[in-house]
Amino acid sequence: MELGIIVVALYVLMIIIVGLMGLRRTKSFKDFFLGGGKIGAWMTAFSYGTAYFSAVLFIGFAGSIGWEFGFSGLWIAFFNALVGVFLVWSVFGWRIKKVTSEMGVSTMSEFLEKRYSSSLFKLLSAIVIFIFMIPYSAAVFMGLSYLFTSTFQIPYEYALLFMGVLTAMYLVMGGYKSMAMIDMIFGMIMVVSVSILFVSTLDAGGGLSNIANDLKAIKPGLINVVGPPGFWPLFSFVCLTSVAPIAMPQLVQKFYAIRDRKAVRTGMIASTAFAILICGVAYFIGSTTRALVTPETAPGAFAEGVPVFDRLMPELLVNVIPETLTVVILLLILSASMSTLAALVLISSSSFSKDFYGGFIKKDISDKSLTVLMRFMSGFFVLLSVILAYMNIDTIVIILGVSWGAIGSFFLGPFVWGLFTRWTTRFGALSSGIIGLTVCLALYFSGLPSPQAGTIGMFTSFLANPVFSFLGKAIKPGQH
Repeated sequence: MELGIIVVALYVLMIIIVGLMGLRRTKSFKDFFLGGGKIGAWMTAFSYGTAYFSAVLFIGFAGSIGWEFGFSGLWIAFFNALVGVFLVWSVFGWRIKKVTSEMGVSTMSEFLEKRYSSSLFKLLSAIVIFIFMIPYSAAVFMGLSYLFTSTFQIPYEYALLFMGVLTAMYLVMGGYKSMAMIDMIFGMIMVVSVSILFVSTLDAGGGLSNIANDLKAIKPGLINVVGPPGFWPLFSFVCLTSVAPIAMPQLVQKFYAIRDRKAVRTGMIASTAFAILICGVAYFIGSTTRALVTPETAPGAFAEGVPVFDRLMPELLVNVIPETLTVVILLLILSASMSTLAALVLISSSSFSKDFYGGFIKKDISDKSLTVLMRFMSGFFVLLSVILAYMNIDTIVIILGVSWGAIGSFFLGPFVWGLFTRWTTRFGALSSGIIGLTVCLALYFSGLPSPQAGTIGMFTSFLANPVFSFLGKAIKPGQH
């Protein structure tokens, strides 16, 4: 524990130093939000990967999906790397940079406003981002706090407060420049940590074949190509976590800030390799929970014999992994989560500051005032997220499913078609965003699991844009 405290203290010191460095170099809104638009390949690759995979993956998703799906949860890791990373970088990366630079936009809301000539679209986009990013951030704070509680035996509320203050402090100081600098360090820590974690988990389970035999003895379907819940639940998790990133504002932003086309090509290879390692190890370890986490070895992961999904991975990491590696695991989850939180806070604060306030309330706001407002809103957004995490309203998987599903359902159709076509119309785009979001939320509140509701909402959004664009043209010939 003493070593853990020392390491965390050094970690906090590093974040403060990087934040101060970023503060000195941040002179404008573009510096604060996009790092000047000249971020290199490796920084962007690590920033994308660490923003994509956080405590939500390692604590919430890996534990829950691993317990229920077993080895078949690795399909999610495969498609996260193939679609959520490789496809996004290879097909969308340079296109996003080129089009947004030509348009002179720096946020998703601004892109949709200019592409479809609709200030209403900009307003709706800003509202959707701000509302649905809060539960996502709350889920990350929850995962981090669970790990701190298991590691240091401190109350959940204190851990939550500590993480909130730390996140607000380093982000408010330096913005994207601080985030890009520190993401390189975070990424390297994650690579080393998951490698150690993979080896130690195999050792704890007595090797891969022994783990497979244990899982088969518990429930034969856990080693099948498709786990016990079935194809559709697995497919919905794959789609939610692999397709939604195509239009997730906090990930798309990485391409606004990247330097050039060469950096996109290099970053594509680096980020895909990073995703295969990080995501593959996370879901593999999650699949071992049935074999390695029991009421006897990890009583904190169960309530009256029933697994508490958000507690499975923290208990596995703390009680099953050798004590000498606890600090490594702590650094892994910290590194993954701090970057994700920073990306979410930046996007959410910009949706209010630049898109809403600067776009509708005070259009002539100065660059300096806009940057100050961004800093303030970053802190405010962290506060809202911490409050929601404190309320602990549901499991991490459900909270993230609602957040990603809603955002993906609103943005996927308008963004993808708007980026690659000229013929989709304002009517088609607005219809696809509103209908996609409505379908997602209606299905969720009717009782459908959030990953399935989000998947249907995203497909609805994607298909609705061309359909309603043609309908709009048929109703009003010649108007676009």
